[in-house]
Amino acid sequence: MHLASRLIAAAMFAAAAILPAAAADLDPQNTLYMDLSYGRVVIKLRPDLAPNHVAQVKALVKQHYYDNTPFFRVIDGFMAQGGDPTGTGGGDSDMPNLKAEFSKTARFTRGMVGAARTDDPDSANSQFFIMFGEAPWLDGQYTIWGEVVSGMEFVDRIKRGEPPDDPDRIVKMRLAADAN
Repeated sequence: MHLASRLIAAAMFAAAAILPAAAADLDPQNTLYMDLSYGRVVIKLRPDLAPNHVAQVKALVKQHYYDNTPFFRVIDGFMAQGGDPTGTGGGDSDMPNLKAEFSKTARFTRGMVGAARTDDPDSANSQFFIMFGEAPWLDGQYTIWGEVVSGMEFVDRIKRGEPPDDPDRIVKMRLAADAN
């Protein structure tokens, strides 16, 4: 192999090593593209942790339910909550509420996506939150159904507030398998 070919191969290998390992192994049927005005957020769905929650999120995404919905509760250092088209925190989809699928192993750390709910553990429906930081008090108390694998810098830019003035909205959310 010529020196130039070896250098090109080494550069390609190095570039691949820089990419997040999770991004290289994503299943398009279990990957969400959440487009914000700032850029694209890629979310790896976790049916291994919460198969029923993932199935409901996928069904809602296919209906374009999340398109143009606001992030209505955004707490600095904690999380950004969305998934309610009313923007009040009191709205949900027409689909049934879900039984809790709490994980004993996954933790609420930066980039994890969880199902929002009321005080009733079996009341999750369409609302979700994305973690800005760690929240160990949520572990085993809320369902984790996904994790951000790229684009967290765009999540970090979501306007803060409860609700924020002129809240940021999801432009659109699609399964990678259906994205155009």
